[in-house]
Amino acid sequence: MKITTYTDFGIRTLMYLSTLPKGQRSSSAEVAEVYQASRNHIAKVIAHLSSLNYIESSRGKNGGIWLAKSASEINIGQLVRALENNLKGFDNNTQDSELVPTYQLKNVLQTGIEAFLITLDQYSLADLLDEQHEFESLCYMKQA
Repeated sequence: MKITTYTDFGIRTLMYLSTLPKGQRSSSAEVAEVYQASRNHIAKVIAHLSSLNYIESSRGKNGGIWLAKSASEINIGQLVRALENNLKGFDNNTQDSELVPTYQLKNVLQTGIEAFLITLDQYSLADLLDEQHEFESLCYMKQA
């Protein structure tokens, strides 16, 4: 299973925000700079994460974005389910009539995706940050 770049940036955004000192806020521009990504793309990801209550944000001079939950409360499987737009294992745009019978193939792919998600369900964002200091160093080195 391959996750989309959108989901990848969603996870990375949360990882980055979890490395910030308590009370410090970030911005879409800062996250985009750290990951060398399009600011517009990151802004869309952040808006979606905010609507899902993974992050909070405020506007204005002292505004910014920050985690709405602790890293240990953010389940990676649930996050991927929320961010991915197609977890069926096949192209939604293809008509079944255009293909050789695919019923069994779809079942096999769905079983594989479910196994993938069950594995992700075993991890929290905090689990991805076991080497948090190394990650922080990389993030802050890119900013300098």
